[in-house]
Amino acid sequence: MNGAESLVTTLVDQGVDICFANPGTSEMHFLSALENPRMKSVLCLYEGVCTGAADGWYRMKDKPASTLLHLGPGLANGLSNIHNAKRASSAMVNIVGEHSASHLKYDPPLTSDIEGLARPLSHWVRRAESSTSIAWDTVTAVAKASEYPGQIATLILPGDTAWKDAGQAITPAPVAPVRKAPDGARIDAIAQVLRSGEPALIILANKGTRGRALELAGQVAAGTGCRLGTQFFTARIERGAGRVPLERIPYAVAQGAVFLQGFKHLITVETKEPVAFFSYPDKPSLLKAPGTIVHELCAADEDSTIAFEMLVDALGLGATAPILQQRIETAPPSGALNPQSIAYALAAALPDHAILVDESLTTGRETMGYTMGARPHDLINNMGGSIGYGTPVATGAALACPDRRTVCMVGDGSAMYTIQSLWTQAREGLPVTTIIFANNQYAILKAEYANMGAGTPGPQAMAMIDIDRPTIDWVAMAKSMGVPGVQVDSAEGLYQAMVRSAQETGPSLIEVKLY
Repeated sequence: MNGAESLVTTLVDQGVDICFANPGTSEMHFLSALENPRMKSVLCLYEGVCTGAADGWYRMKDKPASTLLHLGPGLANGLSNIHNAKRASSAMVNIVGEHSASHLKYDPPLTSDIEGLARPLSHWVRRAESSTSIAWDTVTAVAKASEYPGQIATLILPGDTAWKDAGQAITPAPVAPVRKAPDGARIDAIAQVLRSGEPALIILANKGTRGRALELAGQVAAGTGCRLGTQFFTARIERGAGRVPLERIPYAVAQGAVFLQGFKHLITVETKEPVAFFSYPDKPSLLKAPGTIVHELCAADEDSTIAFEMLVDALGLGATAPILQQRIETAPPSGALNPQSIAYALAAALPDHAILVDESLTTGRETMGYTMGARPHDLINNMGGSIGYGTPVATGAALACPDRRTVCMVGDGSAMYTIQSLWTQAREGLPVTTIIFANNQYAILKAEYANMGAGTPGPQAMAMIDIDRPTIDWVAMAKSMGVPGVQVDSAEGLYQAMVRSAQETGPSLIEVKLY
């Protein structure tokens, strides 16, 4: 067994059984080791697709994927979606190839400071020193990635450690990550706040927005009259009919501040208090009203299910039924496309237990409020703000849950960053519907131009915002990568295309023409 084979064997022994890869010369022995039948390897045509897909895999599986990246430049290409994954607390094990130690001293063209590139966005970085240590390095990497909340681990693999003999790999059994319980006194204090009757909003994030934790939060809301909400962007929410409904704090500073001004107490669960996404002239960074008190129910590394179990117990609400969202039957819309009619098409066409990945930016800000009563589904958002996350995350989510339809809503500007995802979706036959909202511009930047007080964009500024010279043909783009596509320009056309796509076994693309 050489070092690369030892690495792959150890990965699968530790439960990491998928690798999103974009290999180069230095990783050929690792590529050979991917012949291991227990490891699924997925080729991505850009490293940002590898790292984004690993993020999507974790969000649906709650276990890390691995990536294979080619030296420092390959890692650099993947960093934007590593940033998004880190902000979403997604676990990931990055394997980054490197020159052999004997070759590095000659400063070949691809030499770079890989540790320096990796460290700002990794929780753990190590360079393998020998082929015989790789198994233990890999065990450590997976253990670190699997901590709660999820971590980014980066293991640098010099070529000679990959091809040299590794001996007999002896590795321990995987250890399940342990989540801490919150302090009991803190729970009791928050129970007292909720008994006071003063207006309170519980803000949930990460594991708190799904499963047992969300159900218990619904019991607290039903029993105390508090409201439940989320930050505008969340890693994954279980929502729709039969789920506990969560209000979304608006993105824009003014609207977010208005939403929060009526609350005396903000209670955070696996998140921090609401902060503006950007700084703006003469606008606050913190969205809460003066005098609002922020309480931490559950820290980011604590178990929100245990926290809510303790809170329900302290409030004596064990027999209280949670608040649940009723199904709202939405009639298929017709007429012009606008945020409301798009939302109605989505609510009417979304299949049961779909995975909805949202990077629609301008369009999507007004969409989600109209889909609360849709069929049960999971919603995934971009936590880190680096665009080009949507189609890769949808790819990873679909690989994690191939029995569910994944719907990816993305703006045309964002889609161009990582459109190579479509090729991987076609090759793997993934059940993904990609909806491209084509307004031929970075429309969000027009709004931000005004929000920043920069006035009205002039011709040169507009040239940096419009993307209509030349106009991108999304259907042709999809076809070139093996994905069938259709263009629609009406609400009924969008609804009908979504219904058809949900009946497909593989990927499809819908270009929504916005004028």
